[in-house]
Amino acid sequence: MRNEDREEAELPDLTREEILRYSRHLLIPQVGLQGQRKLKSSSVLLIGAGGLGSPIGLYLAAAGVGRIGIVDYDVVEATNLQRQIIHGTSQEGRPKVESARERMLDINPLIQVEVHNEALTAANAMEIARPYDVVVDGSDNFPTRYLVNDLCVLLGKPNVYGSIFRFEGQVGVFDSRRGPCYRCLFPAPPPPGEVPSCAEGGVFGVLPGTIGTLQATEVIKLLLGIGDPLIGRLLLYDALEMSFEELRLRKNPDCVICSDHPTLDHLIDYEAFCGLPGHDQGQQTADADWTIEAKELSASLRRGEPLRLIDVREPHEWEIAHIDGAELVPLATLPEHLHDFDSAEDMVLLCKSGSRSAQAVNLLRRAGFRKVKNLRGGLNAWSRDVDPSVPIY
Repeated sequence: MRNEDREEAELPDLTREEILRYSRHLLIPQVGLQGQRKLKSSSVLLIGAGGLGSPIGLYLAAAGVGRIGIVDYDVVEATNLQRQIIHGTSQEGRPKVESARERMLDINPLIQVEVHNEALTAANAMEIARPYDVVVDGSDNFPTRYLVNDLCVLLGKPNVYGSIFRFEGQVGVFDSRRGPCYRCLFPAPPPPGEVPSCAEGGVFGVLPGTIGTLQATEVIKLLLGIGDPLIGRLLLYDALEMSFEELRLRKNPDCVICSDHPTLDHLIDYEAFCGLPGHDQGQQTADADWTIEAKELSASLRRGEPLRLIDVREPHEWEIAHIDGAELVPLATLPEHLHDFDSAEDMVLLCKSGSRSAQAVNLLRRAGFRKVKNLRGGLNAWSRDVDPSVPIY
């Protein structure tokens, strides 16, 4: 028996129910009966059940990918619902993996959905990813992206990559067996704080739908072995211009992990490598001695202590919510305002969640200021712990 015949014979048959469900696939010559059997026998690991993970999970489930794993440690929050369409209001407070699994099985109860309600780390990544054919990266931070890349290179699996910010997105397939890896394009991460997260910078609600659907398309093409996958190509999307551009990528002969002579042969501490945490719960913070809690700040203000409040958010955020008496000095303009500050006065810096203001505190410390503190948790902590009339956003 030929290898092709043997492989086809080993594929699972479709039931009458599956033939009916996937009939529109079966009518496409490039998919057909054998292609749908391939999808049924395939497995995909989805990293993240958020903005990108939502359309990816929905479409992979609907397409009939037989086994889908989801890795996410987070719970559904109201701020997710503007873009994370796999979740609903009734799911607030539930683990995202459980909410996603329930919705995917509602779309297609004929597949298997496995959940990993934990953060993906160097300690657990190999064990989690090894049983799957393809890994699709729906993460939103650099430590996880480097981890997923190295994991896929070491395991010899394709990594279907996507990223989003405000109105722009990127999609690519990094498969070191046939082309470059993520490190070939980005050998080193950007400095901490240089690229804000979606939680800090915002994201156009429909953007992850566009990018995630493109990622799902690439996954299905890889599983079926059809078309021209985005290996060695990076697709750039601009929603405002409604334009696509394509960058051709080359394998880096000196890449530390996918070159002919790699210097990295194991997973490392990616938070240390990138200089920032791999999840929102561990946003960049100032040292404990340089932070102040919302309730502590409120008590100091009630006592009439002379504190100067500096809000380092953007003007459009100030319009949403602010603390009375604070001054707006956006983070990007802070260096040019150093002469406006008195190193003898006590200052508290704040932003939405404490990340950008931590950067501001560190900047002022390097400039010689010693009486500065960061409002831990930012304006959202102030709203939760002190003044609920201030909107959380």
